Amino acid sequence: MNRTDAFVERAASAGTEPADRQAAARGSDAAIGVGLPHESAELHVSGEAAYTDDIAELHGTLHAALGLSRHAHARIVSMDLDAVRHAPGVLAVLTADDIPGENNCGPVLHDDPILAADEVLYLGQPVFAVIAESHELARRAAALAKSDDVVRYEPLEAILTPAEAKAAKQFVLPPLHLTRGDPAAKIAAAPHKIRGTFEVGGQEQFYLEGQVAYAVPKEMDGMLVYSSTQHPSEMQQVVAHMLGWPAHNVVCECRRMGGGFGGKESQSALFACVAALAARVLRRPVKLRADRDDDFMITGKRHDAIYEYEAGFDDSGRILGARVEIALRAGYSADLSGAVATRAVCHFDNAYYLSDVDIVALCCKTNTQSNTAFRGFGGPQGALVMEVMLDSIARQLNRDPLDVRVANYYGIGERDTTPYGQQVEDNILAPLTDDLLGWSDYRARRQAIAAFNAKSPVLKRGLAFTPVKFGISFNVPFLNQAGALVHVYKDGSVLVNHGGTEMGQGLNTKVAQVVANEFGLPLARVRVSATDTSKIANTSATAASTGSDLNGKAAEDAARTIRARLAELAARQLGGHADDVRFANGEVTVNGGAMPFEQLVGAAYLARVQLWSDGFYATPKVHWDAKTLTGHPFYYFAYGAAVSEVVIDTLTGEWKLLRVDVLHDAGQSINPAIDLGQVEGGFIQGMGWLTSEELWWNREGRLMTHAPSTYKIPAVSDTPAAFNVRLYQNQNAEPTVFRSKAVGEPPLLLPFSVFLAIRDAIAAAAPAAPTAPPLRAPATPEAILDALDALNSPGTFHADRASALSSAQPASQGTAEPAPR
Repeated sequence: MNRTDAFVERAASAGTEPADRQAAARGSDAAIGVGLPHESAELHVSGEAAYTDDIAELHGTLHAALGLSRHAHARIVSMDLDAVRHAPGVLAVLTADDIPGENNCGPVLHDDPILAADEVLYLGQPVFAVIAESHELARRAAALAKSDDVVRYEPLEAILTPAEAKAAKQFVLPPLHLTRGDPAAKIAAAPHKIRGTFEVGGQEQFYLEGQVAYAVPKEMDGMLVYSSTQHPSEMQQVVAHMLGWPAHNVVCECRRMGGGFGGKESQSALFACVAALAARVLRRPVKLRADRDDDFMITGKRHDAIYEYEAGFDDSGRILGARVEIALRAGYSADLSGAVATRAVCHFDNAYYLSDVDIVALCCKTNTQSNTAFRGFGGPQGALVMEVMLDSIARQLNRDPLDVRVANYYGIGERDTTPYGQQVEDNILAPLTDDLLGWSDYRARRQAIAAFNAKSPVLKRGLAFTPVKFGISFNVPFLNQAGALVHVYKDGSVLVNHGGTEMGQGLNTKVAQVVANEFGLPLARVRVSATDTSKIANTSATAASTGSDLNGKAAEDAARTIRARLAELAARQLGGHADDVRFANGEVTVNGGAMPFEQLVGAAYLARVQLWSDGFYATPKVHWDAKTLTGHPFYYFAYGAAVSEVVIDTLTGEWKLLRVDVLHDAGQSINPAIDLGQVEGGFIQGMGWLTSEELWWNREGRLMTHAPSTYKIPAVSDTPAAFNVRLYQNQNAEPTVFRSKAVGEPPLLLPFSVFLAIRDAIAAAAPAAPTAPPLRAPATPEAILDALDALNSPGTFHADRASALSSAQPASQGTAEPAPR
């Protein structure tokens, strides 16, 4: 079996046969709807894929490194950089005074300096840049920033946690507040009530390729910037503003990234700016590649959050009124926190109808890294607390949490309007849930787990089901636009350029499939070139799961324009009408006649028919009132659900994920193999956020988990042996490209089921406890033990644990249950 056949077979086994059959019906060379390999798959596995750091360095290339602050908040008293300047190999040391234009790399507000000038606002903030003959020499010289003789500070009071910032009323933006109905009255009158707090940590993007930029000065005050970025147009703009140039002097190019996950949407700007500044000052190419430790220390993460919530509900667990306050750690500047908070507000409901609700989101200003975009972009933080609330409601009522969730689902034709006023028109929650519950065997497994837990004093199992309803579009309407260029060459080959960026998610593959499908060509006849601001201008970031929706439609638009021109010519040459011309299997047919695609293209060139076209797409329907927090911010919703089973060791806090069943709605998938990979990867990444990836700052504001040695991302061993992932058979109700749905971010919310399964297992250790387990996220072994201790009375619980420990026999004797590992 060759690689392509293996991809198709894997996709077919995941329940996507109808899409495959539709593709097969279009011919053996069908390029859309089938599980084709990633366009760079062979390059990835062979190591031949070229990333920004792999670009051949021009003669005279220099290297930059950043000198970082040693305080979370301090005034810069003085800088004596002579020792740095005289370090081996150093050609220059640059500070904020060397920036000719605007000293800002903030994407929204101008509150994010490229290099600190008079004050440092977090420990690790860049203060100066060293330019040297090699990367190592630049690093060694920049490390001199640790000396008191180089930079002298006057320490100031630092606020390090969102709780401290909230108490001090320090925010980077005004609070967001959305109210519908009369939640206070509904809660007060409800037969049952719940109130609580919860907290979830942040998450490091941990892209395999770190932040890197390579700037090459050009003639006439030009600058070519190679940047590992999700937003080339923004890099072009911030570099131009920093240099005091018009945008057309700067070109930003990105062929591919080794991962982004939101961490390269806005925060690649600092690195692009420093490299470009140095290249401008020294008139030589300059590369800035951050080491992993510096990358961790400088860049922002997923926003962590603390919650206060309350709800009133009836005997079935249906929520009658709810209130939540979400306090997000924004860090020292606004960055994208406003949009993240907005999306958190718009996803608090997740899959559930809330008639009366009050939602407050706070962007707390702390003296830590400025937090930024991360896969899900606030949606996970908004929806997670709802799932925790529903789980607690179910435990208070002694009901299965699944039944409480279903009781609160959005309906069809009623109970179908979100708190922000958008009608849920494409609701498939009920049939998708029924489908997953059927093949995951949820009910029977729930009974089996209860029986297991009754007989097991140390190991406890847990099971949880969680759904997701995730809105797709940028919540800033003007960002929902894209452009593309399509060129058809005389030999019938096709080149595509679009404004999206490839970060391993398969965007270029899907766009190529769309164009190949329009021309009826095999995928091998279509090539996608590097993203380049000199080709497609004013692009939006590749973010918010919109990459394929926006750029695929723009490329489709361009290809259809060319196809229409070719169809007119084919109708004249072969007879018939242009509307009847068909492009398939590398041929063009009409009125019983046929010719190879390349023959028609050759004839079109001789006939002076234009063989290239631009394309443009703007997402319809989306609108948003930022003042009232109401509107139609999402073009459509993507749905999914997961069932997860775990086992925990109540003596050590260790746990293991035993089985996962996922059913996810990708619409009519453009490429089922790629979409399955996105679902699987998103699930594991979300599981890491909620279980093992813990960010910890010490009292000085130093991030202590700043390397792989101290920050634990999931490994292969953390993937469950039984990982059953299927795509739900569905077509998007909206006319997206191929009626597909976005699949990048929504699956990250599915591992809520892992966290709540751990909570379920903890609850099994104390079945008589009157409250739900007070488990925080991430659910590390320490957090699990803390929850077990808090859930049980100290005297009883510790005695039980001691008894279980003393009675357990060594595993070699075959009497003790093995601890999960």
